[in-house]
Amino acid sequence: MNPPNGSAAARLAIEHEVNLKPYNSFGLPAVAGTLVRIREAADVRRVVDHPQLGRRAKFVLGGGSNIVLTKDMDAVVLKIEIPGLRLLEEREDAWIVEAGAGVAWHQLVQWSIDAGYPGLENLALIPGTVGAAPVQNIGAYGLELKDRLESVEVVDLVTGRAALLPASVCKFGYRDSVFKHEGFGGLAGKSVITRVRLRCPKPWQPVLGYLELERKIAETGIASPSARQIFDWICEIRRAKLPDPAQIGNAGSFFKNPVVSEEQCRDIIGRDPGIVHYPMPDGTVKLAAGWMIDACGWKGKAVGGAAVYEKQALVLVNRGEARGAEVVTLARAIQESVYGRFGIRLEPEPVLL
Repeated sequence: MNPPNGSAAARLAIEHEVNLKPYNSFGLPAVAGTLVRIREAADVRRVVDHPQLGRRAKFVLGGGSNIVLTKDMDAVVLKIEIPGLRLLEEREDAWIVEAGAGVAWHQLVQWSIDAGYPGLENLALIPGTVGAAPVQNIGAYGLELKDRLESVEVVDLVTGRAALLPASVCKFGYRDSVFKHEGFGGLAGKSVITRVRLRCPKPWQPVLGYLELERKIAETGIASPSARQIFDWICEIRRAKLPDPAQIGNAGSFFKNPVVSEEQCRDIIGRDPGIVHYPMPDGTVKLAAGWMIDACGWKGKAVGGAAVYEKQALVLVNRGEARGAEVVTLARAIQESVYGRFGIRLEPEPVLL
């Protein structure tokens, strides 16, 4: 498969018949016929120029924390392993930090706090890699990636050309971006994110408008927490209710919290007064998907090796030898159950492959 030694493509790290179980946080079995380790942006160009790989379909794999593998992969899997963390620029109003797409997201957050560049602390302990963060527009505890993104470096999968995309062209939405959409205007399957630049604003201001953080303030009496304190609190909160993928396979929150109109919310409250909901600035209301799933009695229920986590109904887990089809079957049963009771169709966060 490799071209003669000395060519650019010969430097590619190409592997065949690779078990993807260690490369997805759910720990689901699947085999990649061809896997290429991308360790620098130039490797993407080498794949594009490769006589055998260039024209084949590609699948970009970061930390595997947002996918459900249901079958073997025919596409060439590009395993993103680009390293690097640095302060790119210090401005009067912000620190601009840059990270390689293969860096673990939590590693970046911890590094930024340790280095004195606060602003990412609310996004601590989110699984996955830096390169996957813009795709999903990750968010937690009152902050989303779009609130901090400066720009994204990408390489085109057809031409091999690199480009720097400002946040304004990424079309961010709730757990959504231009990188998730195919067709005209979308970049899914058309480009690879190689580096991400984030804006940590000066002066730093804490983001505290979230119930669990308000509880921490009340419990500790710390009315003006530092970035480090918020980071520690969020790590404690997440570890208390979310399973560690290294211990039990999962993809974090499996369903998006649905957003409905005020009228829809009033209708649901009329039937279920206890539903957890959050008014949004635009007048819509975000409903707690985990609460709805729990209300339907799913916590702890299983289909084969796939189950709903006992401590948090929003999380599906692999109890040992689950297969992707079992995860999908469980997810669809939950969707039907929630729709039947609340009239709300839950949307999965991970990509089902």
